[in-house]
Amino acid sequence: MFERVLYATDFSEYAQKIMECLGEIPGIKEIIVLHVIDTKRIAYGEESESALIKKAELALQEQKKRLESTEKTVETKIKVGIPSREILHAADEEIPSLVVMGARGMSLIKDILLGSVSSDVLRYGKTNLLIMRHKVAGKLEREAFEKYECMYPGTPPVDLISRECKGAVFEKYCDRIFSKVLYPTDFSKSPEQILSLLWQIPNAGKIILVHAIDKGETIEELDTFVKEAGEKLKDIQERLIGAGFSVEHHIHIGNPSYEINRVAEEEDVSLIAIGTRGKGLIEEIRLGSTAENVVRNAKRPVLILRV
Repeated sequence: MFERVLYATDFSEYAQKIMECLGEIPGIKEIIVLHVIDTKRIAYGEESESALIKKAELALQEQKKRLESTEKTVETKIKVGIPSREILHAADEEIPSLVVMGARGMSLIKDILLGSVSSDVLRYGKTNLLIMRHKVAGKLEREAFEKYECMYPGTPPVDLISRECKGAVFEKYCDRIFSKVLYPTDFSKSPEQILSLLWQIPNAGKIILVHAIDKGETIEELDTFVKEAGEKLKDIQERLIGAGFSVEHHIHIGNPSYEINRVAEEEDVSLIAIGTRGKGLIEEIRLGSTAENVVRNAKRPVLILRV
């Protein structure tokens, strides 16, 4: 259960959306809101360090008030340095059960694509990591309007509806982030390990297991791999169902990261969860590897579960 969360914010509008959503995710009790002032901004002379710290303090005070209204214990922190390094240091110091970052913001969309801040936290972190997506936030908000019909009679189009209404429907929808979870597996973990990972997800609803086959030079070989994968997935599925999960499984042939993200879109999952192999710097997450390519190209929130 993710009771203690570290959230790295850059104060962008998107970061604000994630923060509001964070306050509604089930199970969270403590939130540490971190803002890192990049030393580059100071070096380039945009503003003085003291001025940037003062602005950050005011912004964090406002965010703290909003989060405390959701009955969470909230702490704020400001650090000056290299963003990815300071986020990792803060995670080591605070020992949260989850780190949350956006994949877009003043700099984060660039970083997730080029392998900077978000990639560094992904590669070198030792803590469970949830990476949110800007497009998902917008989609959730639009769907929330349809689902909860938070509109006043005779209101104008969605873009002109009051902020109070937008905030209300978005917050109501946030608790559905864990409602339909895609879990890719290469069978490197036992069913017991997979179960222990998925148990960490609060209020996990439906679980979709997916395995992608990227080897086999003949039809006979492919048939053999598909059959073996089906038997393994069925075993995992039965164990998860026995533990109370609603589960289905998929087998696809092709590039693993592409197939995983394709299934995520086709099944309209709320989250992709990837279980890692031991250590902070895991073997799977390397430039060009399956796990990192899933994270880079996903259009859904991605949860990295550290074993």
